[in-house]
Amino acid sequence: MSSDSLKIKHSKGNMASYGFAKALNEFIDMAFTAFGFYFYESEIGLNVWLVGTGYIIFAIYNAINDPLVGYLTDRPFNFTKKWGRRFPWVIFGGVIWLLSYILIFIPPDVDPVSGAWILFAWLLFATCLFDTFASLFFVNFSAIYPDKFRSVEERRTANAIATPVGILGIVAGGILPPLFITFGVKSSFIIQAGIMLIIGLIMLAVSIPGLREDQVTIDRYLSKYEPEKKRESFFSSLKTALKQRNFVIFIITYTLYRSLVICVQSSIPYVIRFVLKRPASAMTLIMAGFLIGAILSVPVWIKLAQKTNNNRKIKLISGFFLAFISIPLTFVTDYFLLFFVLIIWGVALGGFWVMLAPVLADVIDESICVTEKREEGVYMGFQQFFGRLGILAQAITFLIVHSLTGFQEGADTQSPQAVFGIQLHFGIIPFVFMFLAMLFFAKWYTLTPDKVKDNQLKVDELCL
Repeated sequence: MSSDSLKIKHSKGNMASYGFAKALNEFIDMAFTAFGFYFYESEIGLNVWLVGTGYIIFAIYNAINDPLVGYLTDRPFNFTKKWGRRFPWVIFGGVIWLLSYILIFIPPDVDPVSGAWILFAWLLFATCLFDTFASLFFVNFSAIYPDKFRSVEERRTANAIATPVGILGIVAGGILPPLFITFGVKSSFIIQAGIMLIIGLIMLAVSIPGLREDQVTIDRYLSKYEPEKKRESFFSSLKTALKQRNFVIFIITYTLYRSLVICVQSSIPYVIRFVLKRPASAMTLIMAGFLIGAILSVPVWIKLAQKTNNNRKIKLISGFFLAFISIPLTFVTDYFLLFFVLIIWGVALGGFWVMLAPVLADVIDESICVTEKREEGVYMGFQQFFGRLGILAQAITFLIVHSLTGFQEGADTQSPQAVFGIQLHFGIIPFVFMFLAMLFFAKWYTLTPDKVKDNQLKVDELCL
């Protein structure tokens, strides 16, 4: 048996199963990002300042909720010995999260002017409930990856298998909902939510084998846990994490990347309806454009990462590529030309997306070497904390742009100024976010292949 095979302890089927949890996360996130803000502003007709303020409060709650969930679940419970440290939380959180998605699209049937505050309250309630269980699912699902897949070889193999499966979730989340939505018909959004729920539950069921922690992982964790030792407070854990420069640079980069993705995805319904003047079903081809590019490019990016053995380098190349290919999105107004531009955009997205988990795993290994503790949940929570600020960036961007350009809530058409505003938050503004992200990463991220290898060896020596 080769030395590499000794470092790969889980089957490819198990890795693919884990990928379905990744697919589920992308599936729901894709649809929510594309339609949440748009639904309340353009379909319900709620004032953009109330929608924007609601989303800002949601984003702040969202950010705080994620690391708290990571901190609170980063310890053993009565069920840990039998069911694992993460698995029960992923399943429980996943089921309630899927059910809560429907609530977003069934606000009270009131006038958007006289009943504006009722709709505002519902927006806050539905999105915050949705996010609470999304955090429980995501933080624990993500924390399984660096703990279950230990070696560089196994992590890359798992990522090479799980990422294409995860992209299927993006494909389904981008292509399926528009097929059941009709612009101007609010009930059609409820239908798409019901279909998302059914498909999501199936994805969750398929992911169960990959999410189960093997007994070796469970026993190793319990043997190292010291119940008599006082845990660091939440804020002490945050302070410790923020002392690690590479983690700080990772989360700054991730936040700006999420700002780009959320702005582009949230812009698509507006672009289809008001720029291209096409029905909601036309979103399917547009979504398919960047998804095709991402799917086709992922094996190439993974091969490049394996060949260069340099996660930092591949992330830099794909990140700058993603930034500059976002610029044309502002200026392309032909439906089919936009489809081809988005294929190229998807190629860049695929490269950056596929490197997120390996780079974060490298960062977590460094944190283990520094603290001599394994607290993936805390770090995953902090990743979500800052990544969720992308929602804040999107809400503020849309609020300012739509206010300055005269966007009319609930209207069937928009002025040329409002249309140009939509084009700005579809291309140029996302470019600025991503370009800044890569400048930070290029200058201050220091985990080279040699440092990554040294950290892996130390983690092995610590038996963590």
